[in-house]
Amino acid sequence: MAEVGDATVVFGGDLAWGPMPAEAVDRIRGLDALAIRGNADRDPGDDWVVEQLGSQRLAWLQSLPEQLELEIDGLGRVLFVHGSPRSDEEMLLRTASDERLAMILEGVEADVVVCGHTHMQFDRPFGGKRVVNAGSVGLPYGAFGAHWVELGPDVRHRRADYDASPLAASEWPRAKEVVPVIQSPPSEDEAIAEFEALIAAGRDATLIE
Repeated sequence: MAEVGDATVVFGGDLAWGPMPAEAVDRIRGLDALAIRGNADRDPGDDWVVEQLGSQRLAWLQSLPEQLELEIDGLGRVLFVHGSPRSDEEMLLRTASDERLAMILEGVEADVVVCGHTHMQFDRPFGGKRVVNAGSVGLPYGAFGAHWVELGPDVRHRRADYDASPLAASEWPRAKEVVPVIQSPPSEDEAIAEFEALIAAGRDATLIE
């Protein structure tokens, strides 16, 4: 485990899927930061994104670790994952049953698990542990803006507004489809209902397929 200083930044995966993939990767790599791999880094699933990234950036994304554990003052051992400790595609929702959480967290020794993937912030104690979703900077559900979390000595969810209009000028073939969702995201209740239906069906996806 590593000791964390005040300025440590951890990116929770899915770093490049979107209208500015190369720019996002180059910016992240230029920072003194840590990053883990999300399912969309492992397999972008978008030919345009892959073309924009090029082989070197894509190789860097795919080489990132799936998990990262750090010691954080006030919180103890904190495990960073994209989806869940079991899979980068498994969905963790604030509405998850105790039985589902118990299965997902079986064998996890960390005090806090920080996840993303479902793009909605929450903070849920469970079985002496704490499950925290940091939200999403680029495609949050529930409220517009860049969402993230500050850790230590407690958990503080953050959100900041920004101008998303330049994204519409991107050459990304999916910009006309996705940018309106970024600018006016679905409500948290709508997103949870969609994700719960996918979980019940044994599938994983996002609201944009």
